[in-house]
Amino acid sequence: MDKIITSAEKIQIEKDAKDIWKECLSFIKENVPFITYNTWFLPIKPSEFDGLTLKVFVPNNFFIEWIEEHYNTLINRTVTQVLGDGGKLLYVILEEKEQHDQEKTQAKTEQTKPVAAANPLPQKEFESGLIPRYTFDNFIKGEGNQLARAASFAVGENPGQTSFNPLFIYGGVGLGKTHLIHSIGNKILEKSPEKRVIYLSSDAFTVEFVEAIQANTVNDFSNFYKSMDALIIDDIQFLVGKEKTQDLFFHIFNTLHQSGKQIILSSDRPPKDLKGLSDRLVSRFLWGLQTDIQPPDLETRIAILTNKSKSYGINLSREILEYIALNITSNIRELEGCLVKLLANASLTSIDINFELVKKTVREVSTNKQVNVSIESITKAVCEYFEIEENKLREKNRRKEVVLARQIAMFLSKQLTKSSLKTIGLHFGGRDHSTVIHAQSSIEDAIKTDFKLKETIDSIKSKVELTAA
Repeated sequence: MDKIITSAEKIQIEKDAKDIWKECLSFIKENVPFITYNTWFLPIKPSEFDGLTLKVFVPNNFFIEWIEEHYNTLINRTVTQVLGDGGKLLYVILEEKEQHDQEKTQAKTEQTKPVAAANPLPQKEFESGLIPRYTFDNFIKGEGNQLARAASFAVGENPGQTSFNPLFIYGGVGLGKTHLIHSIGNKILEKSPEKRVIYLSSDAFTVEFVEAIQANTVNDFSNFYKSMDALIIDDIQFLVGKEKTQDLFFHIFNTLHQSGKQIILSSDRPPKDLKGLSDRLVSRFLWGLQTDIQPPDLETRIAILTNKSKSYGINLSREILEYIALNITSNIRELEGCLVKLLANASLTSIDINFELVKKTVREVSTNKQVNVSIESITKAVCEYFEIEENKLREKNRRKEVVLARQIAMFLSKQLTKSSLKTIGLHFGGRDHSTVIHAQSSIEDAIKTDFKLKETIDSIKSKVELTAA
């Protein structure tokens, strides 16, 4: 029979978990730079300790992959020192736990709450400027945007109540910044329809300011934006060189921030690179969280294409989706543009979507003239070198030569592609990201002393790159 844990014992377990994690953090803090400690370890919170395993909450799966890839040795050393040889650390994703708890609470509330007459939503005297279709539900998560997405979701749930104020999201053109900041605004209004939320570009802000100067209504203009619960400004980089607009925005920013209101900004580059922006504005942009969005990896690009094609009511084969995703890599906008052009070509020529039409469309759309190295091409080259069938690398085969070939393929996939650890693992029989980390570490260690192995890998690498050129 399972032991029944009393309330007192539960409190003791929770207290022990806090004390143990505090001891772990002390050891970690001594072995990593301050900014690394603050960014990757301080957000981790203790959950419970059962005498052997310490459970901790992490913000999202991206944290787990990053820590295991970069600080796995340190974590293992820390756990062993604090808990002993049998000690274990178990990660629990906080976002998934909160969602589960929220669903349970909502279900319980719906069973017990009395039926009440619906109250009419409060009327606003302005348009929010938000695009309703941009939500978190249809924002495709990937390794390149996980941190930005997680922070944005937290802000949408609790505007002005997190340390992410301002939230500054930056990245290249067409990577999803605008979608994400609209999602925050829509989430805020979904939870609290009475909130005053507004979205506009920095260009629109400047135009309105100039009009206010001409109409002698600058005070009204300023007070309007100071009255917001959440202010969302897109492409803040276009304030560069506009000193009077910067000065006004500085005062609006201060008022909102001091009042605990949420500020969300996007830019094509980080605050420190916004030359021509006043130092006092840049310093305030650094108060909260700055997070970037990277180009989507292969897995994310395929997911985006799948989602978009279904919204158009068509089903494309996996082969076609992968071909587009492998050759259109620069940004999401170009990826979606390729799909739209493909549908247009098929409609205009009255032919079914086939592989030849897909290749033709990709050539017309792609701005990236270099052929990208793929995991498939790496796998093929490795298997040809070792004279092994490709399916052997996906099977649970422990033969020495197969294990070595698989590890080399994983190592080169991580080195030559932008694919995430999870994506690489999926290509090799659905293996876990930790297997990819182990393969990478094993090969890196081996080639330090095994020069023949290094020559083998260099030879395979050269063949892959030559074939892709």
